[in-house]
This record gives sequence, structure tokens and C-alpha cells, in this order.
Amino acid sequence: MGEFFKAELKDRFLEYALGRRDYFEIQVLYDEFLSPGYNLEFVEKLVKEIQDYDSNLLDIMSGNGAEIFMLASTPNTHLFINDGGFKDMHIKEEEKWDVFLDQVSNNRKLSKDERKLLKKNSPVLKREKKILILLISAIVISFLFTLFSILKGMLLEPEYVPVDEFERKMEQFQEQYIQENERLIQELREAQMVIDSLKTSSSN
Repeated sequence: MGEFFKAELKDRFLEYALGRRDYFEIQVLYDEFLSPGYNLEFVEKLVKEIQDYDSNLLDIMSGNGAEIFMLASTPNTHLFINDGGFKDMHIKEEEKWDVFLDQVSNNRKLSKDERKLLKKNSPVLKREKKILILLISAIVISFLFTLFSILKGMLLEPEYVPVDEFERKMEQFQEQYIQENERLIQELREAQMVIDSLKTSSSN
């Protein structure tokens, strides 16, 4: 689950508490928002995160063997939601990071470690890296399959083969091998060009 969705759920919990004038069980939040895809423990985790951020956002009572059993809103709940809640906090935090990264990229070149970190966290580069790995794997498999087909054709011939026929088969095999090898080298060069262009674009 993404952080934005978690922030939205926390706001929904608080808004639900605001809509009630009494205490209610934490089970109600599960039934209302997360059943059956998640479990009650996940609801408790989110409520604890709300409590860790500001213990005055919810009035929490333990009971029935559980640390978090009954909930109710507080005056601070209304103020917090009116200020934008957790979702607005998350959006502002993301915007601050975007501004920071823009400033860093405009003011100075990123260090080697920073570039590695950005590459590691970039979903676009991750996807392109997977595509390149699949492409190279497909090229190698295609080459091996062709080589196997050629060898299979030769080995399954009758034991007695005239000399001129054997020589002709060997020449044919050599030509096919050379052609396939050249095709493999060309495709690997093209894949390398793509990798180099990605490295150049990411370093800029």
C-alpha cells in the first residue's frame, strides 16, 4: 500500500470519528473501510501512527484485551482535518522533495552516490533495465536455439554420408553459424547503445 493511500485512510478514520458523537470500537473502522482486503491489525497500525504523530487527535481507550479498543474524536481532530489532514501533509512533503531535487540538479551535479540512489528509486529506469535484460536474454536464447537446430540436423543424419555431401553440410553449417553470430553481435551492439543512452540521460 502506498503512503498516499495510507494518509488518505488516516484522514477517513478521523473524519468518521468526527461524524460520531460517541465512542466506537476499532472494529467499526475495519468493517467500514478495509474489510475484507486487509485485517484488523492493519487498522490498529494506522491508528497507532495517528497517535504517534499527535496523541490528541483521537481519544483512545483500551479494553477487551486490546490496547486500542474504543475511539472518539477530540477538538484537535476537527482542526487537523480542516488544515488538510495527513493527505495534505503527504502532498506538501512530496512537493518539497520535488523542489529540492530540482534545485540540486540545477545548482550542481549530483554525486555518484546520489545518482545511484535516484537510479535505484526510479521506476522508469527499473522498468527499462528489466526490458533490456529480457531483450539480451531473448537474443542469447534465439542464438542457442538456432545453433541447436543446426547441430540437431547434422547429428540426426544417417551414419553414412558421402564426402562431398558432408563437406557441403559443413560449409552450410559454417555459413549459418557466421550469419547467426553476426546477427547476435549486431543485436548486442544495439542493446549496448540503448544502455549507453540511458546512462547518458540519467547522468544529465
